[in-house]
Amino acid sequence: MKSLSRLLAIMRKEVRQLRRDSLTFAMIFGIPIMQILLFGYAINTDVRHLRTAVADQADTHLSRRFVAELRQTQVVDIRHRVSTPGNIEDLLRAGKISIGVVIPDDFDRRVVDANRAAVQLLVDGSDPTILSVANQLRNMPIRLDTELIGTRLSQIEIRPYYNPERRTPVNIVPGLIGVILTMTMMMFTAVAIVRERERGNLELLINTPVSSTELMVGKVLPYIVIGIVQTALIVGLGWLLFMVPIRGSILDLYFAAIFFIAANLALGLFFSTVAKTQFQAMQMTFFLMLPSILLSGFMFPFDGMPRFAQYIGEVLPITHFIRLTRGIMLRDAVPGDMQGELVFLAVFTVIAMAAAALRFSKRLD
Repeated sequence: MKSLSRLLAIMRKEVRQLRRDSLTFAMIFGIPIMQILLFGYAINTDVRHLRTAVADQADTHLSRRFVAELRQTQVVDIRHRVSTPGNIEDLLRAGKISIGVVIPDDFDRRVVDANRAAVQLLVDGSDPTILSVANQLRNMPIRLDTELIGTRLSQIEIRPYYNPERRTPVNIVPGLIGVILTMTMMMFTAVAIVRERERGNLELLINTPVSSTELMVGKVLPYIVIGIVQTALIVGLGWLLFMVPIRGSILDLYFAAIFFIAANLALGLFFSTVAKTQFQAMQMTFFLMLPSILLSGFMFPFDGMPRFAQYIGEVLPITHFIRLTRGIMLRDAVPGDMQGELVFLAVFTVIAMAAAALRFSKRLD
């Protein structure tokens, strides 16, 4: 009985301690709720609404009917109408579309000839999932005209770009750079201020003229170099072990990485000003990692996710960095083609650093 009494006392103490630790108590409910929402709604293998451009060089009643029927499948979301296949290739390289539809000027004659492809699909093959969807799309029957017999999307020719061998590592490794940097950079800095407080180093900072902003920037800069070294290591191993190409400039890749590293370090510093212990800081890092992996386009095509999941994904720095890495490494894009992604990372860094500096206080408590 005495042993049971002591055991119950320890259990009551642990429960009271958890209730006082509001962050841990919130994550007890937050993590399972977040996972069921992410896996139940955001993860969608039935990919729909892929960003698409159309070059209708025929511009006939039949070609316009074909485009309308193609839209009815809901697999594609026609965002751009251009005049030439070259325009579609530019949009693919910039990452603005996943599929391009080229309708030749003799489409009406081709569509009744079973031996000739009537349409070309130019597909961003760097993501094998999108290429698989395009291959399924070609076998969907589309009724163009009651007088035409056997008109099916099997008359479409698929042209995969950037990953003709359909190798999964080609798509995974560029995204993996963002995942690893997110994990390590936030982990390093999320415990920075908390560690200073736990070790008593804040006592030394109380009597110094160092401002909050100077302290934040001083803690971030050394880790930027570490992040660049990690980027070089991942890219090198990806090329040596999996033959992942680097079609763009490696300097452009490092330039984009600096923006992303700074954004993650700033976010980690903000976490460190919120958390009271290193364990809480690690919890917050873990809480952000799951949506960063699932909602960024790293594992599943971004266009295939529900709209509300895309809104969340657009707020995450890793979403924009994965677009940059895949664009530079696989499509030979330059930062100017995706300057919106860089602007987002820069603005995110400034906001997170400002928030961290405002929350930081040189106090022992």
